[in-house]
Amino acid sequence: MNQKRILYEDRDIIVCHKAAGIATQTSRVGQADMVSEVRNYLSRAGGGGMPYVGVVHRLDQPVEGILVLAKNKRAAAGLSRQITEEQTEKYYYAVVCGHGFEKQGDLEDYLRKDGRTNTSAVVPPEVKDAKRAFLHYEILAERDIGEAAGAEYDQEACEGRGDGCGPETGESAADGCKLALARIRLYTGRHHQIRVQMSHAGMSLLGDHKYADEETIRVSRQLQVKEAALCAYRLSFLHPATGKRMEFRIRPEGKSFRIREFEQYFDQDAS
Repeated sequence: MNQKRILYEDRDIIVCHKAAGIATQTSRVGQADMVSEVRNYLSRAGGGGMPYVGVVHRLDQPVEGILVLAKNKRAAAGLSRQITEEQTEKYYYAVVCGHGFEKQGDLEDYLRKDGRTNTSAVVPPEVKDAKRAFLHYEILAERDIGEAAGAEYDQEACEGRGDGCGPETGESAADGCKLALARIRLYTGRHHQIRVQMSHAGMSLLGDHKYADEETIRVSRQLQVKEAALCAYRLSFLHPATGKRMEFRIRPEGKSFRIREFEQYFDQDAS
């Protein structure tokens, strides 16, 4: 565990900056995950043994962001209660692709998880096991796909592929489609919630190959973005032992966020 990834630690909790591409927790042999890394770090720091690491919320493997883990069962119970009662405050940045964005809005849907495929889908509320999902989004900035591609893609890697990538076509792979930076307040924590709801609303996440529409997948390939452009950049909760309000913020690191018009917002929010 790189100590630079640790944002805060005390006897009850540890708050980390999870990189995109690493799982929160996994049972797959040989695959790295945050719980194992934190457990190994705590074991070395404590002189051995098997320390307790409680998972109270998760971030999808492709998603970057702030993750809080409990170091004892009492802290885990306190944090879990806050999450269940929607007392925590969770904010995300997302880069989305679409046509004609509403500047802000509330998304309220019912989602059903399919355990066989590890996916979620929007369903009517009367469907068995459907769960309410609610978020608020705000569009902070927009940029044309062609301009972003001109600044970001690797020309040498794109040439001759014939898939709408880069200068071979002389234009974007998706005419009229724009990128936008969205700030999202997540109120409920359903499986793949942001990715599903934003896609259902016509704002698929750049780099998301599981839920995005075909147009966004082409744009993601054009810009060579392989991870979902989603970052849990701000987290606020009550300390489970002291009751003190704690808040943490990070600046997104992923390639999909490196667009000049977007970066100014990260500096403002990280301060």
